[in-house]
Amino acid sequence: MTTPLKISRILHAGYVFECEGTAIAFDTIFENPFSRNCHAFPDVRFDHGQIRAQRFAAVFISHFHDDHCSLESLDLLDRATPLYIYCIFDELFDMVRQLGFTKVQQLQLNAPVDVGPFRVVPREAMDADVDSMFQIRAAGLNVLNVVDSWIDETTLAQLAQDGPWDMVLWPFQTMREIEVLSPSRAVPAPPALPEEWIAQLKVLQPRYVVPSSCQFQQEPWSWYNRAFFPITYRQFEREVGEALPRARVVRLDPSVSVLLDAASLRPAPPLGWVVPVGAQDVDYEYEGNAAPPSTADIARRFAPLTAPQSARVMDYCRAGLLEKYGDVEASSEYFDQPRLWRLSVYDHAGEATHFHYRLEGGGTACACNDAGDSAAPLGWTTAIPAAKLYAALELGESLTSMYMRINDAVFDADTERDLEDADVVDDPLIRCLFSDTFGAYQAAQLRRLLAR
Repeated sequence: MTTPLKISRILHAGYVFECEGTAIAFDTIFENPFSRNCHAFPDVRFDHGQIRAQRFAAVFISHFHDDHCSLESLDLLDRATPLYIYCIFDELFDMVRQLGFTKVQQLQLNAPVDVGPFRVVPREAMDADVDSMFQIRAAGLNVLNVVDSWIDETTLAQLAQDGPWDMVLWPFQTMREIEVLSPSRAVPAPPALPEEWIAQLKVLQPRYVVPSSCQFQQEPWSWYNRAFFPITYRQFEREVGEALPRARVVRLDPSVSVLLDAASLRPAPPLGWVVPVGAQDVDYEYEGNAAPPSTADIARRFAPLTAPQSARVMDYCRAGLLEKYGDVEASSEYFDQPRLWRLSVYDHAGEATHFHYRLEGGGTACACNDAGDSAAPLGWTTAIPAAKLYAALELGESLTSMYMRINDAVFDADTERDLEDADVVDDPLIRCLFSDTFGAYQAAQLRRLLAR
């Protein structure tokens, strides 16, 4: 009888693979919520005591994004656990070592790592500067963990040669993290899966396809929950099933385990340290742009900042942002000419403080007392809750959960025409907060962990 491969879902892109008494894990997130406001969907809780007792033979991390590499989750693991991380930035490895891990290695594309019966090979993702995929071989079986990535044609050809594939863990949710920044200007998502997904799955021809790498929503009150996630489990199963009639689509919720062998896939005892909470057979519901509430209404959802925290935000808007603006470059031609930018920061009562800036084409900026100080028409607007701006400055919060609202206004005809070719992520606040920073979320975590 052949040895089966046990595959268990942790959460999002997290998995445990077990074979012949050896257990390895991928993208280990043991938090709910994670990344500050990503709430497990379906809901679960984690038994941290049991997690601390786990002894993984290795942990593999596909990339540095905080929903895949969290120091607070890694902090639960034994410090002798070998960590294999795909990341081109040395700072991340330094932070993990400061946490106390003694066996930390940088993964190289196409260079196999052997752990007991497992051979794990990092494969190139479309954005090789950011993330990777994993090919996992054990017990004569071949599994592809696509994680979050998109696959380019060169890598797809290589993966086709590496087949046949017993299982593919496919990132099934496209997510509209850019569109929700400017909902009044975004178009609804297409009513079908991306064409390249179906084409690539047909090339791979796996026996089993797992809809992977999502399993979260934002806060229960968030309008993102109806606008951010356009693909349902039902839709994925139907479309993939029609395109690959010989494949089986298998949903693995957190804690769920299966035994895979050359002939079958069957249920296995679940992970004891991932505890389902409430209904698990839940699905996403997409409602286009879902009538987004005002930034003032969203800001009222957050606790008030303390006086020092509020001062930090106001000082940044008055001075720090201006200093930063000249240090970052825009990739959009929209800001090659002078523009008047209005930044609106909303406190916990929904009251806004407006800042106006004259952005010069050469990358310089100056503050205006109000919009009337400039002869130029208003050329860009940004609105944000003060609590979220503080979180970005001091807690490493990422753009996905900022509830930033960009260009939710009607401009003059010339500006509207120019905006057609502008990139929303060239927003001046986005550029100043995120364009030249790395690992801010993990750095904030490390400060908290080391201060205990």
